[in-house]
Amino acid sequence: MTTLSPPATAGRAASRRPGRRAQRRRSWIGWGFVGPFMAVFALVFLAPIAYSIYLSLYRDQLIGGNSFVGLDNYQRALEDPQFWDSLARVSLFLVVQVPIMLFIALLVALALDSGRLYGKSFFRVVIFLPYAVPAVVATMMWGFMYGSRFGLVGNVEDAFGVSLPDPLSPDLVLASIGNIVTWEFVGYNMLIFYSALRVIPNSLYEAAEIDGASQLRVITAIKLPAIRGALVIATIFSIIGTFQLFNEPSILQNLAPNAITTDYTPNLFTYSLAFSGQQHNYAATVAIVMGLLTMVIAYVVQLRGMRKEA
Repeated sequence: MTTLSPPATAGRAASRRPGRRAQRRRSWIGWGFVGPFMAVFALVFLAPIAYSIYLSLYRDQLIGGNSFVGLDNYQRALEDPQFWDSLARVSLFLVVQVPIMLFIALLVALALDSGRLYGKSFFRVVIFLPYAVPAVVATMMWGFMYGSRFGLVGNVEDAFGVSLPDPLSPDLVLASIGNIVTWEFVGYNMLIFYSALRVIPNSLYEAAEIDGASQLRVITAIKLPAIRGALVIATIFSIIGTFQLFNEPSILQNLAPNAITTDYTPNLFTYSLAFSGQQHNYAATVAIVMGLLTMVIAYVVQLRGMRKEA
């Protein structure tokens, strides 16, 4: 019996070694699938962020060239009135436009989900269709309609002999941009809400019908609590989109140069600094500050939404 013990021990050790090799092989296979994505992610996402942080710590000076200045650029951004004006403008846009857009999208989704709307497939496609229109094309189309000399507003004034408010005036241009963004993204948010409504179990509706609940009660007690997660996601996407507002004011700037300045929104301000003012370091700083601010606000909204959902 003593002669059989060493071979048995050696056999167990040999049986463990292939298992470890197979485990390592499976690990490398997993990295082989994830590796291409990680490489692209690092190249197009992490590398630009790292380079922007690097730029924000330097300043191109007449004497000394590109010099390290630490956090001086961030201090300059926090004391820049142009930056704060642009931030206040998009904050006002966020407080007014986003609730209106989400409310309209929610109403449309509830109407489509009610089952009482004739031809709901047609309306679902029609309402979603503006989102398929590129933002540049949509802004140019609305800019033409806003025109008081060559557009729809001007034609109405000539046809009826009336004087309408100029949608591209300094007092109304922000509301005009809000109308364009609402027209573009109501269908997108409607689809998020409608998809969430379609997965609510029918048993909840049957129980509400047995209890004699009205349609309003079904909406407030079943539908809205069930799609709270979708509401949070749509709100976060809208917040991010608001702080990234660029296409609409950039294109309308050619039609209303006196109303839309180069620092009208933070993104437009960053673009003007980088490509018109050649202040790449300061532009990177403003972009990072806005990125951090957007991340913090979106995270707070997510935490509040999850807390209410729990």
